[in-house]
Amino acid sequence: MRGLSVRHTRLSTGLVKQLVFDFSAAQPPTFDNFVSGVNAELVARLLGIESVAPSERLLYIWGEQGSGRTHLLRATATRLTHAALRVAYIACGEPDGLSDDLLEFDAIVLDDVERLGDRAQVAFFNIYNAFRECNKILVVSGSAPPTRLELRADVVPRLAWGLVYEVRALTDEQKIEALSEHAAARGFALQPEVAQYLLTHVRRDMPALIAMLDALDRYSLSAKRAVTMPLVREVLSSLEE
Repeated sequence: MRGLSVRHTRLSTGLVKQLVFDFSAAQPPTFDNFVSGVNAELVARLLGIESVAPSERLLYIWGEQGSGRTHLLRATATRLTHAALRVAYIACGEPDGLSDDLLEFDAIVLDDVERLGDRAQVAFFNIYNAFRECNKILVVSGSAPPTRLELRADVVPRLAWGLVYEVRALTDEQKIEALSEHAAARGFALQPEVAQYLLTHVRRDMPALIAMLDALDRYSLSAKRAVTMPLVREVLSSLEE
């Protein structure tokens, strides 16, 4: 294990504080740090959305909390911005989130559409129609399929006009496999019991799990200890305190 000693030492306060910082300063969502799993077709669609037929530039994705839909939306907004498009990312529920100014953008990425109020839904209706007419990009997410959303009767059909994808969360086995591959890429073998422990003691979405694994790896190198169950228990206990 990279020559690390398994000698137990008292956790350094400074190192633990750095670990907290490392964990909270996780990398921003990108396609590179998203584990596609069964969502490979959706990821491919988002990666090429500006070059597809106009009818395929209107996309609705839905999935349960922690499935990764917000990660995908933020990654899409970032990539389109890097492609020199004018992009607006909007987390629904924020006051004054929708306005006529959005019509000037090339792409809009709208998260948690079910949180739109009545007035915002009217604005969204107009934006959707305008973007469809001008062949612009509109990627929207929600917590359920369009027909199960409690939105205006004229908004729901529009969400279903374009492509609709479900973002399916990874199974625990797929998460453990992804964590093991990520650990191997960083140069160490992840013990199965450590991976299972992280699944039950850390936020279960993959970005959070990978961020914690990266932070544990950096801590283990600083402390000259392997990433074992004793180290993980000590670190998570210190973070809780």
